[in-house]
Amino acid sequence: MLYVSIQELEAAINYWRSQSPAKGEELRLCPEAAALAKPYALMIVQGSQRMPLDVLDEVSRVAILQYRNIAPTP
Repeated sequence: MLYVSIQELEAAINYWRSQSPAKGEELRLCPEAAALAKPYALMIVQGSQRMPLDVLDEVSRVAILQYRNIAPTP
């Protein structure tokens, strides 16, 4: 089973925000950052350090997988 860590989610959100900054008076996040913000917030509330990829919705999963293809591996 593949997992995503809270640190990776935070890095991916920051990456997508840098690629497409918030827009409008309401400072709306781009779709990728908004999709990743939901599981990120859930992990914070639950005190989780990682989450299985298969529990993410399709938009979140695609956003994190695209980030993984672009981001340097540690």
